[in-house]
Amino acid sequence: MRIRGLTKKIVVYFLIVIIFSLSSVGVITYMTTSSELDEMVENQMNQIVGNAVHHTDLYLKDYERSIVSLLTNRQIMEFIDLPVNREEYDYYMFRSNIRDFSVEPLFIRNPKLTAIYLISDKLNALYYYNGVNEQSFQKKDIQKQRDYFLANTKSDGSLTMLNHTIIEGQENQMLTMVRRIRGFTSPDLNGLLAIEMRSSDLSALWKGIDLGKYGYMFILDGRGNYVYHPDSSKVGGNAPATFIQKLEASDTHSFVDDFEGDERLYVSRTSDYSGWQLIVSMPLSELRKPIMNIRTTTIVVGILTLILAMLLAFRFGKSLAKPIQTLKSGMRETEKGNWAMIPLPPHRDEIVELMVRYNVMVKRLSEAVDRVVQVELTNSEIRMERQKAEFQSLQLQINPHFMYNTLETIVCYATIQDSEEISDIVKALAYMLRYAVQTNLEQITVANELKHVLNYMVILQYRIDREFEIDVAIKPEYLLYSMVRLTLQPLVENVFQHAFPDGIEDHHAIRIDGGVRDGIFWISVEDNGVGMSAAVLDKLQKKLNTNRLADGEVDDSGNKGGIGVLNVHRRIQMVYGEVFGLEIESQEGVGTCMRMMMPIRHKDSDRT
Repeated sequence: MRIRGLTKKIVVYFLIVIIFSLSSVGVITYMTTSSELDEMVENQMNQIVGNAVHHTDLYLKDYERSIVSLLTNRQIMEFIDLPVNREEYDYYMFRSNIRDFSVEPLFIRNPKLTAIYLISDKLNALYYYNGVNEQSFQKKDIQKQRDYFLANTKSDGSLTMLNHTIIEGQENQMLTMVRRIRGFTSPDLNGLLAIEMRSSDLSALWKGIDLGKYGYMFILDGRGNYVYHPDSSKVGGNAPATFIQKLEASDTHSFVDDFEGDERLYVSRTSDYSGWQLIVSMPLSELRKPIMNIRTTTIVVGILTLILAMLLAFRFGKSLAKPIQTLKSGMRETEKGNWAMIPLPPHRDEIVELMVRYNVMVKRLSEAVDRVVQVELTNSEIRMERQKAEFQSLQLQINPHFMYNTLETIVCYATIQDSEEISDIVKALAYMLRYAVQTNLEQITVANELKHVLNYMVILQYRIDREFEIDVAIKPEYLLYSMVRLTLQPLVENVFQHAFPDGIEDHHAIRIDGGVRDGIFWISVEDNGVGMSAAVLDKLQKKLNTNRLADGEVDDSGNKGGIGVLNVHRRIQMVYGEVFGLEIESQEGVGTCMRMMMPIRHKDSDRT
C-alpha cells in the first residue's frame, strides 16, 4: 500500500520506529526481568523453606531431649517390667512417682506438651495430660494403641514423628513423638514412650517469615498425608497423587500446580530429622506482581511516548509539508502561465530559502517569457502578413467570374436538353466553388459547413448512382458555433474514398455529431466502414504529430493518401493553436471516428 502525503509518511515512519523500539525494549526488559525475578523468588523461597526446616528440626529435637531424659528414669524402666498380674498398689506408686518426679517437671519446662504416656508389652499403661481432658482406656484400647505404634515406629528405638493422637476430639491437631524403650531387667525393646504436642504450635516458628497475604507453609509426612496445614480441614488427609508426583520429581526445585484452585508456586525440603516435607506455597499472581507492574509501567510509558512522538511527527510533517504544498501550488500556477510569487512565512529555514529562490526564478522566467512572447508576436504578425499575401496572390491567379459564367452556360444547355441531373450537379458545384473561393473568412459557422457538405452529397449521389443520407445529430444550439472553413467536407469525402472501398452497401452509415466536453467544442464524422489496422492508425497518428501540411506522398496503391485528413488537422492548428486539431479512433472491421477539437466560439465573437 502506497502512502500519499509527506505528513502521513513521516507519522507512519515515526510510528514504526517508536513501536519497534518500545516493543523491543519492553519485550527484552520484560523477559530479562521475569527470568531474574523468577530466579530470585526461587532462591528466596529455597532460603525460607531451608530456614523453616532448620528451626522446625530444632524445635522437635528440643522435645526429643525431653524424651531422652525419661529414657534413663529407673522408675519408668521398672514400670515397663511390671507383670500382667501386677498389684494395684505398685501401679499406683509408679504412677505417682513418675508423675511427681519426671512428668510434672517436664510439663513445667515445656508447657506446650499436651500428653505423655507409657505402654509396656504387658499392656501396662500410664497416661499424663497437660491442659486437656484426661482419657481412660480399656485393655482392648491399650492393645490397639500398642499395635498402631509398633507398626509405625522403628525397631532400633529411634524417634518417630506421627500425625496421631490418643486424645478424643483432638484428631488431626496433635503431633506424636514416639519411640520404643527397654525395661530395667531386659535388653529387649518391650515398651513405648510417647509425648504429644499441638501441631498448630509449629506455625509460631514461622511467624517471622513473610510469605505475603496469600502464602503459607504446610507439612506432609512420608505417606503424603497432611501433618500441618493452615486449613485444619486438610490435616490428616492425603495430598493429590499428581501433586505428590511433581513434588518427588522437583527434588529441591520449584514447580507450579493448581490443585488448590489457583496456580501456585511450591518449594519443598525434606527434614533429615523427622522425614517430613516442609512445603512453601505462594500464588503466582502474587509473585508475578512486580513483573506485572513493570509490564504495566512499560505499556503506559510506551503509549504516552507514542502519543507524544505522533504529535511531534505530525507537527514536524506539517512544518515540512505546508511550505512544500505552497511551492507545489505555485508551480501549478506557473504551468498555467500565471507567474505569481508565493507568500513567504515569517521564519527562516532551508525550505523558506528554497521558496525565496523559487520566487527569484519565477520573476526571471516571467521577464524572459515576456520578451520571448513579444518576439514571437512580432514574428507571427510578419508570417501572417506573408501568408495573407501569398493567399491573395493565388486567388488573383484564378478568374472566378469566367468559371461561374462557364458553369451558368452548362446549366443553360442542360435546361435546353431537359437534363435535370446535369443542372443539379452543376448548381451544386457552383455553390461549392463560390463557398471555397469567394469567402475570405477562415472561420465559418457549423451550419455553413453542413450546407457545403449537402452540396457535395448532391454531386456524390450522381457519382455513386444511389441515394445515401448522412445522419446529422448535431443539436441546433451548436449550429451557430464557429469552426474552420472547408474542414468537414474533406472528412466526409475521406469516408467514401477509404471506409467503403468496395462500394456503398445498405448497411453503411455516416454520422455527423458535435458537442462540448471539458471546455472544447468538437465535431465528429463516424462511419461503420472497414476501419484501420493498428499499424495503419499508428502511422497516421505519427503524421498528425508532425504538425505539417500534407506534401502529397503516394501510398502503396499509387494514390495520394491522407492529404485531406492531414490538411484538416493542420489548418485547425494554424487557426486555433497546436493544442487543438484532429483525433482519430479506428478499429479494423468496425469503423472509424474522426473528431475535430476546437475552442468554443460563437459566430458573434468571430465577426471582423
